[in-house]
Amino acid sequence: MGNVLLLTTVLFPLFAAFFGFLVKQKSIKTYAIAAAFVELILSLALWGVFDMSEGGFQMVVNLPLIPSFGVAFLLGIDGISLFLVILSTFITLVGLIGLGEMKNIKHLIISILFLEMTMVGVFVSLDLLLFYLFWELSLVPMLYIIGAWGADKRIYAAVKFFLYTFAGSVLMLVGILYFGYLYHEVNGVWSFSLIDWESFALPYGVQLWLFGAFFLGFAIKVPMFPFHTWLPYAHGQAPTIGSVILAAVLLKMGTYGFVRFLLPLFPDATVQFLIPIAVVSVVMVIYAALIAFAQEDMKQVIAYSSISHMGVIILGTFALNVEGISGSVFFMISHGLVSGALFMLVGVIYDRRHTKMLREFGGIALVMPRYATIFIIVLMGAVGLPLTIGFVGEFLSLMGFYKINWLLTAFAGTGIILGAVYMLRLYRKTFFGELKKAANKKLQDLYPRELYALVPIVVLVVVLGVYPKAILYPLEKSVTNTLQIMSQNAQKYETKLFLEQAASKETK
Repeated sequence: MGNVLLLTTVLFPLFAAFFGFLVKQKSIKTYAIAAAFVELILSLALWGVFDMSEGGFQMVVNLPLIPSFGVAFLLGIDGISLFLVILSTFITLVGLIGLGEMKNIKHLIISILFLEMTMVGVFVSLDLLLFYLFWELSLVPMLYIIGAWGADKRIYAAVKFFLYTFAGSVLMLVGILYFGYLYHEVNGVWSFSLIDWESFALPYGVQLWLFGAFFLGFAIKVPMFPFHTWLPYAHGQAPTIGSVILAAVLLKMGTYGFVRFLLPLFPDATVQFLIPIAVVSVVMVIYAALIAFAQEDMKQVIAYSSISHMGVIILGTFALNVEGISGSVFFMISHGLVSGALFMLVGVIYDRRHTKMLREFGGIALVMPRYATIFIIVLMGAVGLPLTIGFVGEFLSLMGFYKINWLLTAFAGTGIILGAVYMLRLYRKTFFGELKKAANKKLQDLYPRELYALVPIVVLVVVLGVYPKAILYPLEKSVTNTLQIMSQNAQKYETKLFLEQAASKETK
């Protein structure tokens, strides 16, 4: 039953996208919201039948595609991927609800539904070639969304986004094919199944090269410094719904790849490169925060804020303990909700004034009190205020890495302070002060469709900040399982000792 449900969850948005061509233009948004709602229900049903006490993959679907080469339509879900699937379906739904009138909206909505299928597919694929297929297919609708519905420099932004992410993907494909070849040489059969690969320990030297190929593919997607330059352009030029999905879900594909593939498959290389990656992550946190403070475009502030927060997520991932990795995955979810809401809120004001520059605003809390209230709640989640969703993941990520290196953690912690500075500066310049601009005096507060999209996020920002256990409990089971696989596949004594010490500290 569960495997049928998982297969349906992956394929339903694809069929919804194709049937969307038959729907009339005036009805397409209602149709898309209904389809996205059904998809959200399907993903929540996965949670309903998910066994919280198990850390391994569940509801496995295995349909052979090319048996002679071990290629299969292999799907499965665990505590790590479950909530990223739910995040993808939830963000798609609220993004569609908040979507305003646009040109060629039918084509845009069909692209979004197709993109939803690829996002869900990435998070549940257990065959590496199938994973790569979904990974690459996700580029196509996002390229179209930015290029067709973006701002003046949309073509440049779309091409830069595509070239950066595609270049990294090619390196990852080479790594996937070589890993499959090595598996065949040793075992006499082809397989691209993650389940099979997790029981296949690679020599240390081979791990280093394959780690590099996979790491670059994921790092560009995150994006890590110095590969981050495509992201501000993409956000700056994309339509609101494109920015929402890009920040909330697509960036998380890279950090998900770290947790799902790098850690269990290349444990020795992971430990070897741990400190260099952590140093780059700390640079991301501080450098992007400083650039965010210097921005006068609201969207660019949030774009660079995303880069800074992704640095903390990477730190938590490479803490290699349950606290750090669980915190990083929880932070992926919280950042997805908060950043998606922030881009949606910027879209609200842009639709009314057709500008995102801070100097054009001031005092608008007087005329848009509901907008100002929702904005400050989401903003508090973004800066990690205790009892909001942002605090939990950020705190656990930093706490996890503190056990590895307290000095780097201390530097990364400055990102929390800097984040509060640039976010509160944005809020002060936008909502407080004198209402000087005549155009701002006529601004309308949130429309019903905007409230319907934003209020559920606000509720989750508070509820999951107060009670994160609903997500953390199944997460910890799967993270523990991943760390056990790392220990089994480690070839060097130093790696095994490092992981054992991390586990002993966790127990204490």
